[in-house]
Amino acid sequence: MTRPSRLARYGFADNGARVSDLLGPTGLRLWDVEVQAPRDGDAAELLTSLSRAADPNLALRQLHRLVDAAGRAAARGNGARATGPSGEIDTNEATDELLGALARDAGLRRRLVAVLGASSALGDHLVANPGDWRVLATGKTGLPPSAEGHLEVEGDEPSVPALRRAYRIALLRIAAADLTGGRGLEPTMAALSRLADETLAAAYAIAVAGLTPGTAEPGLAVVAMGKCGGNELNYVSDVDVIFVADTDEDLTAGTIVAARIIEICGMVAWQVDAALRPEGSRGPLVRTLASHQAYYRRWARTWEFQALLKARPAAGDLALGRRWIDDLAPLVWHAAERPEAVADVRDMRRKIIENVPPDLVDREIKRGPGGLRDIEFAVQLLQLVHGRIDETLREPGTIPALRALVAGGYVGRQDGETLLRGYRFLRSVEHRLQLQQLKRTHTVPDDPAAQRWLAAALGYTATPGRDAVGAFRSDWVGHAAQVRRLHVKLLYQPLLEAVARVPAEALRMTTESAGRRLEVLGFADPAGALRHLQALTGGVTRTSAIQRTLLPMLLQEFADAPEPDRGLLNYRHVSDKLGSTPWYLRLLRDGGPVARRLARVISLSRYATDLLTRDPEALRLLADDAELLPRSRESLIDGFAAAADRYADDPAQAIAAVRARRRRELFRLACADILSRAGELAPAQPLDVDAIGIALSDVTDATLNAALAVARRARPGPDGLRFAIIGMGRLGGYEMSYPSDADVLFVYEPAPDDPEKSSASAALAIAEELRRALGAPAPDPALGIDADLRPEGRQGPLVRSLAAYQQYYARWSRVWEAQALLRARFVCGDAELGGRFEELIGRIRYPEGGLTREQVVEIRRIKARVEVERLPRNADPHTHTKLGRGGLSDVEWAIQLVQLRHAYAVEGLRKTRTLEALDAAVDAKLIDKVDAAAMTAGWTLAAQVRNALTLVRGRPTDQLPRHGVELAGAVQLLGGGDPGEFVDRYLRLTRRSRAAMERVLES
Repeated sequence: MTRPSRLARYGFADNGARVSDLLGPTGLRLWDVEVQAPRDGDAAELLTSLSRAADPNLALRQLHRLVDAAGRAAARGNGARATGPSGEIDTNEATDELLGALARDAGLRRRLVAVLGASSALGDHLVANPGDWRVLATGKTGLPPSAEGHLEVEGDEPSVPALRRAYRIALLRIAAADLTGGRGLEPTMAALSRLADETLAAAYAIAVAGLTPGTAEPGLAVVAMGKCGGNELNYVSDVDVIFVADTDEDLTAGTIVAARIIEICGMVAWQVDAALRPEGSRGPLVRTLASHQAYYRRWARTWEFQALLKARPAAGDLALGRRWIDDLAPLVWHAAERPEAVADVRDMRRKIIENVPPDLVDREIKRGPGGLRDIEFAVQLLQLVHGRIDETLREPGTIPALRALVAGGYVGRQDGETLLRGYRFLRSVEHRLQLQQLKRTHTVPDDPAAQRWLAAALGYTATPGRDAVGAFRSDWVGHAAQVRRLHVKLLYQPLLEAVARVPAEALRMTTESAGRRLEVLGFADPAGALRHLQALTGGVTRTSAIQRTLLPMLLQEFADAPEPDRGLLNYRHVSDKLGSTPWYLRLLRDGGPVARRLARVISLSRYATDLLTRDPEALRLLADDAELLPRSRESLIDGFAAAADRYADDPAQAIAAVRARRRRELFRLACADILSRAGELAPAQPLDVDAIGIALSDVTDATLNAALAVARRARPGPDGLRFAIIGMGRLGGYEMSYPSDADVLFVYEPAPDDPEKSSASAALAIAEELRRALGAPAPDPALGIDADLRPEGRQGPLVRSLAAYQQYYARWSRVWEAQALLRARFVCGDAELGGRFEELIGRIRYPEGGLTREQVVEIRRIKARVEVERLPRNADPHTHTKLGRGGLSDVEWAIQLVQLRHAYAVEGLRKTRTLEALDAAVDAKLIDKVDAAAMTAGWTLAAQVRNALTLVRGRPTDQLPRHGVELAGAVQLLGGGDPGEFVDRYLRLTRRSRAAMERVLES
């Protein structure tokens, strides 16, 4: 293996030789270039830490620079000639101290590497001040260094250089705690705001000390505004303030101090922005209390009162600052009574969006649609409106104010939580962007490398089928859509008049403004959405008029889904196919919940939409609750057989008819499933996952029965040949899911007086014709026929005679085959032959005396091997519904082991369905009730998730994503709520299920 590829294991992606130089004997001495491996265990630990940084290459380069700088600084302290960086590190006591501390102190190693990999600016500070790495060391108590934002300025008389260094050290500690998961967003924002307060206070002290001798300290308050006032400051932001003097006598000195504060803070940390003061930059820098009162009473506009919501005394005369706030409070809380107040707030938000450069609007997380400003403006407008009488809403911070709005009932709990999650996500993105260069930015980069860094800095990793950047963008799109959807509750205005082609005098809105509102509703492509709306509502026909009546409600339904554009597009497709029929729009308009049911189905499920676009008339099923109930097995078998019999002379047409009937039944079940947790849209008899599994199995039984008849007509074989299909796996257990293939065995019995070879060839032809017909490409969904559970697996013959099965099972059967036969049942074909097959396997799957000790050990060994070998590469075992921990396979193996051991004596265990067998095991006191309940909960939830993910994606998957629109859609199908909490619930239930399974397997 070459050197670069070995180092690439640690995430070092640049020129391998350069990385080796940095790590090798002339560099950090962590890498043995001869054996191409870390020098020792400490080196391996440090390399592993570097590999986990947001940018391993940046972390390595900065660590190299830091160690080099520390060594050169120590050499200069010992009298050596000053030298610049040479690329080679000369070791001395300083380099040994730093590398030794990194080896001994895991906390220091984690914090320092995280900072070096996430912030080149803080790395530059450490290189310039090579002794400052010690401020990140773990304390003697074992606790990390304080990261509360307190300044530790050296000396009794603070100076600007000392203040600058103290600020950077405090910022370094905050960043380290933030990057290593030591705190959440709110504590980080509070620490940054506290650091700003203390910096303003220190700057105030320096400014006052610099007044001309004999000048009295003025009565001056520094009032924090904006993010600082709300205790939600980010890493790099102007700090908004207003300066308030007590009396006219304080104005001159107060103005000098205020100007000096602005100058000092600009040299130390950030710009101080006093533009929120009365008259803005045109007004005096400092006003008295009385002057402020006069201005706000007479001249202030709504946005200025909105800004005062975040006012908070920060430095100087804090009591004066509090008096100023209290004096203005009555004016703030009456501002909403102005007739233009709500319109002013809306207009201000619109102007902010319009001022974003068009080439940045899609990447702006602060000012763009669905950004931080949407949340802040929504919260602040609600505060202005309701805070007049409810003082609990008078919180300067966005998060506390939003929580107060939820607690007071002004915002729904789910909407409030959605906004909170969106705010936390967007602020976290903002923090990581700013931390890299310590520059003010709110724009997600468009450079692929920068996007990879950002995703890594936010903790995203690649998952099966999606890289880290894709996962980040999926979350970003999801949060922005939800933020826009909720924000529109304040801004929403009629938009359909703008896109309908009606006389100009009837228009109330321009197409441009309608597009903006579509964007706010969550549509990713407003222009495309407008085109769809124009096509649907254009003209003055009756059809257009009905569409204009329907679409306001439908748009809101689409906006509630994770991908609103998809819902509208699918609605356009269905309308294009059915719009000319006399019943379609009438059904939507007059059919009760049909329109809203349709909106939910086509906006949440690609699977159901694909079925509907192939058979639009299936829409009628949504009108009647009775049509959303599964058909009985008998009626399905009769109906499918009748459909095939209509084309008795044409096998291709017959199979097409069977598959079309299956498509209609799959749509019926998918719709019933999608609507069962839709509140008022749910059918009278909602379906659970158990009923869905039985119904899908019945549909498969009917499909196989009709297809077998067609195959036998196409490949007749000798007279008297008997043929049967045995269901296995999920089909045999009545536990089919949407993506399930039909696991089967084919069994035949030769015709009397017919050579065995001839009957075998005929039976094989029937089986192959059946598989071909049901799996061939066609407009209708294929049904995969999987016969891999047959004796000898894929190496064995596809069909066997009953006698051949008997001979094989008597001589060669393994314990795993007995386990597979536990779910075997006759499905279709010759019922007498199927019954004899079931009688034959009874002795195999319910072995007399149960299992031997060796067989139990063999099952446990196979189970362990399956977990290692069958789980797809890069799959998350915690959230894989089929093979993951506590999921479907775990529960099924546990109950099947109990069946193999005890079903010979306990007839109640002779069930093909997992949960029925589990209940029987509880009744027989073979499994504890608590363990059974845990496994039932885990199995049921995994089955629900597996179905929901297929409905949402339109194609099979067993992996529950940790984030993104597919997770959001699946959660919405399963009853809604917070996706993160749903994942936590899944992990909790499957963890308990796994523990219960392990107890059963070890019992």
